[in-house]
Amino acid sequence: MLSRVHRLEGLRYMGLVLALSAGAAGQPLQQAVRARIGDFQGMVSLYAKNLDTGAAFGIRESEPVRTASTIKVPIMLAVFDAVSRGQAKWSEPLTVTAAEQVSGTGVLGEMSDGDQLPLRDVVQLMIVLSDNTATNLVLERFTADAVNAYLDKLGIRTTRVMRKIRGDGSQLKAASGMSAAGKLPENEKYGIGMSTPRDMATILEKLERGEIVSRDASREMIAILKRCQDGTGIRRRMGGLAVANKTGSLDALRSDVGIVYSKGGRIAMAITVDGMPKVDYTPDNTGSVLIADLAKILVDGLAGAGNGGHKQ
Repeated sequence: MLSRVHRLEGLRYMGLVLALSAGAAGQPLQQAVRARIGDFQGMVSLYAKNLDTGAAFGIRESEPVRTASTIKVPIMLAVFDAVSRGQAKWSEPLTVTAAEQVSGTGVLGEMSDGDQLPLRDVVQLMIVLSDNTATNLVLERFTADAVNAYLDKLGIRTTRVMRKIRGDGSQLKAASGMSAAGKLPENEKYGIGMSTPRDMATILEKLERGEIVSRDASREMIAILKRCQDGTGIRRRMGGLAVANKTGSLDALRSDVGIVYSKGGRIAMAITVDGMPKVDYTPDNTGSVLIADLAKILVDGLAGAGNGGHKQ
């Protein structure tokens, strides 16, 4: 059994530097997070901010992480921007093709070659069901480089879309739709996307404040995120509180980015756990449970424990 000192040294070794920003909740939150991480076998990165009070908490919040499917949030932003500028229409059809169909989450991989859906439906499937084929259809229409260019306009320069999704298992396809960032050898390790917890929380904050594309567009994107059907992470311990989120998963990774609407404030957060030794795609994956527990700790710590909450 590891001693408390050895466990803390292990956390430092893994880079789990717990840093509170000015005006954050203080030692109780730090201690609660440290206690829950404990001897977790993996790397934890997170950032959370109360959008109403400014209180914030971070672990490795500015260091790049693999995004998995949370990169679909920035992709959605770029599509809304393109539509607002008249470069696309929500009603325009996107055609399902065998070249873009991949395994994994979603339903479009089961549709027939040549089936068509309007752009709006494809984007909603990309977020609500995390549809991988829908994501590829969107990136075929708008390109990963276009998404990254829009992120640059927002001042979000660490988050990058690297390529289309290849599927999983025996159905892996060759990498395609590569962005300029995705072609760099040092970025191959990130897979479909790279970001930081702070970047993702910043995107969520801009959405919540109506600063992405327009107030109406931001409100619509938040509404789509509220319909996310994966409740294994941030949503898991939130009871009746409203949550707008997007999850991501890989064999050794779980991630979740979202806003929890608590009575003590709107808490934007991004949590990634990576390097888990066991592959487990059940709802009780240790990473998913850890994210759920950390999300509850962060809400209690940044908004005030036992404050109830309100629905929006």
